Amino acid sequence: MPRMTAARAAVEILKLEGVTNAFGVPGAAINPFYAALKAGGGIDHTLARHVEGASHMAEGYTRSRAGNIGVCIGTSGPAGTDMITGLYSAIADSVPILCITGQAPVAKLHKEDFQAVDIASIAKPVTKAATTVLEAAQVPGVFQQAFHLMRSGRPGPVLIDLPIDVQLTEIEFDPETYQPLPVYKPAASRAQIEKAIGLLLASERPVIVAGGGIINADACELLVEFAELTGTPVIPTLMGWGVLADDHELNAGMVGLQTSHRYGNANFLESDLVLGIGNRWANRHTGDLAVYTKGRTFVHVDIEPTQLGKIFAPDLGIASDAKAALELFVEVAKELKAAGRLPDRSAWAASTQERKARLQRRTHFDDVPLKPQRVYEEMNRAFGPETRYVTTIGLSQIAGAQMLHVYRPRHWINCGQAGPLGWTIPAALGVATADPEGQVVALSGDYDFQFMLEELAVGAQHHIPYVHVLVNNSYLGLIRQAQRNLDINFQVNLEFENINSPELGVYGVDHVKVVEGLGCKAIRVTEPDQLLPAFEEAKKLAAEFRVPVVVEAILERVTNISMGAAGIDAINEWEDIATEPGHAPTSIRPFVGS
Repeated sequence: MPRMTAARAAVEILKLEGVTNAFGVPGAAINPFYAALKAGGGIDHTLARHVEGASHMAEGYTRSRAGNIGVCIGTSGPAGTDMITGLYSAIADSVPILCITGQAPVAKLHKEDFQAVDIASIAKPVTKAATTVLEAAQVPGVFQQAFHLMRSGRPGPVLIDLPIDVQLTEIEFDPETYQPLPVYKPAASRAQIEKAIGLLLASERPVIVAGGGIINADACELLVEFAELTGTPVIPTLMGWGVLADDHELNAGMVGLQTSHRYGNANFLESDLVLGIGNRWANRHTGDLAVYTKGRTFVHVDIEPTQLGKIFAPDLGIASDAKAALELFVEVAKELKAAGRLPDRSAWAASTQERKARLQRRTHFDDVPLKPQRVYEEMNRAFGPETRYVTTIGLSQIAGAQMLHVYRPRHWINCGQAGPLGWTIPAALGVATADPEGQVVALSGDYDFQFMLEELAVGAQHHIPYVHVLVNNSYLGLIRQAQRNLDINFQVNLEFENINSPELGVYGVDHVKVVEGLGCKAIRVTEPDQLLPAFEEAKKLAAEFRVPVVVEAILERVTNISMGAAGIDAINEWEDIATEPGHAPTSIRPFVGS
């Protein structure tokens, strides 16, 4: 049997499991693993500026393509605790990433050694497994099990903690005989699918709520085929956005309190049956459950059995991988169509598109400072169907989801449940690493942008081009809007007069100088007619210099974005709605008044 260090065996297993890229920051306790990375070759490493940034890069990398598993690496102590946010984000959104940390020698774990922390115990609540490996001979099995767990059932992250002496110990390991473990995924039965379709056939106005589990399962084509066979309108969740193109005749819009469309909520409220596939009934999607569920029959298909009934009890719950379920849904629907037993849903589907044309929000404003709606209107003009959008949280994300358009799976890459500020820049770098020739466009408010802006230097150093749209109102806009309910406006103001950039007025941070200081390109826009030329110039600069390019749009200080606090039937439209075609010129359907 070949002999090698446990660290080298771990590196060989990464390659055998399909890993080609890793993101991390070296340190004393993980240096033997880095030595093995260098000696083994075959894995490209991107040096982050912050270890949390490395974890979000790994997330972006995973989310970009089916089968990808991002790997993030850090040393002992604070490196692991820094990556906890990335692990939380990954498990919340069912994203498999592998976090590898260094650790003090085994004999020192109980002696308060320098940077020795029980990272496995800290990480357990936000991982599928977290293990400190105490015996070098266990390293191959622990890594083999990690990939099995990440891919089986509901996907999620794993942490492996490697004491330095474990990394350096030689073990017997033969890469030529290594085999990945079989992946386990539950599959629906024919009887379950027939019962679900029976409920569908008995309804008059059914909809499919398509969640991120469909994208995770690489089953979007099957979803579209089933929807088209049965004529059933589809409501993508925020994590499922892109399962079918926004301009598809069965796309009924998104539902929710925040990241939703006026027509999406209206269409859902007209429905009488909801078939949820690969979704988790997130509270920002459902709002008040009494409103959401009233008068509707629910079928829920999810890969995680304990997810069924967690939020509310469905009329039928099916534990299944989305792809396995949809293969049967398509099979049964084809048989029913051949037998002439599928009802004609064309009138119901047409009514959803009528609402799509009628119930729109206004995007066209000529105000200076800019209104954010105009920024998204011009983004729709500048960035086509091939664009991968990356964003996390805030009014920028909420308004972007209401007004941008997505046409393909994995082209809206959003941190959904955790929503950590600072996620966008490193995640975009991970996405652009996975798709180096693609059009990647990130979207941030000024506070999200400032949280981890040092990671832009990673893009400059490693030549990772993408366009970052920064909407700047020098405010914690979402928190300010939420504080209205408490009648306060407290500790959410970011404005100050920058003594080095007086031309900014009260907008404070000179993002253009900071971005350029980090080796990237930046353009500041203050007039609405400058937006489209700036986006076009940004694309050219990114292609020419192979670095991130930031387009900063100076917004009005206060904008209230449409959202609700209770049910999806009570969304507050703070800003103007569209009342004529010129108000929403880049809408999916041309505006038609009532």
